[in-house]
Amino acid sequence: MPPKTSSMAKQKSGGWLESIKTIVYAGLIAIGIRTVAFEPFNIPSGSMIPSLLVGDYLFVSKYSYGYSRHSMPFSPNLFSGRIFGSLPQRGDVAVFKLPRDNSTDYIKRIIGLPGDRVQVRSGVLHLNGQPVRREFLGNFTVEGDGPRMVVRQFREILPPQPGVTPHIHNILEMSDDQPFDNTIEFVVPQGHVFAMGDNRDNSLDSRSSAVGFIPVENLVGRAEFIFFSVDGSARWWEFWGWPTAIRWSRLFSGVR
Repeated sequence: MPPKTSSMAKQKSGGWLESIKTIVYAGLIAIGIRTVAFEPFNIPSGSMIPSLLVGDYLFVSKYSYGYSRHSMPFSPNLFSGRIFGSLPQRGDVAVFKLPRDNSTDYIKRIIGLPGDRVQVRSGVLHLNGQPVRREFLGNFTVEGDGPRMVVRQFREILPPQPGVTPHIHNILEMSDDQPFDNTIEFVVPQGHVFAMGDNRDNSLDSRSSAVGFIPVENLVGRAEFIFFSVDGSARWWEFWGWPTAIRWSRLFSGVR
């Protein structure tokens, strides 16, 4: 009898050990995927409306701009710069670490690249001294980000880069005389980019000294596609409201 009891104890101990190994391996695989491939993010504010809505959940590709310490969880200070680094394209929607604390995640649209001159005059974006073309599309109702309001929607067409077609996206404007609708001319320094939100009058971005120019090292990755989206009409325990709270049309849609 004692040998049998000892054998059972060993089997139980071995079972626990295998379970722990499985959990550790799964954790390492998840960290690896989040570091080198894709990481999920959610949208908590309306600064990127209409492109991204509050309640959108999306995947960001970590390999798009190469890897920096911010590619890893908790941004360990293991090295500086980027490995396999490349610059974003104008118009990319990118996640980056806020320069003032190197820990807060922001998501904005890349507007200016190193050496670009960026300015907003009467609500119109200017790049390198030339106004960026925008076309009025009509009114847009903003919901889910504070008071419901009706604003103007425009199609904005960024100038093309060599070998790249012009990037087209939609922006919102309350009016053309809000605080960030008339700015100084910003000259983007080397090793940095300039980012703006699509909800132009409701975005804290590179036009503000609180954000400023984004070091290329702070780029986390490029937003690729939305895998889930909810409008907030049902809380997590109100399972009966889940079907109507999900924005089905946004699921698995690409980010432009």
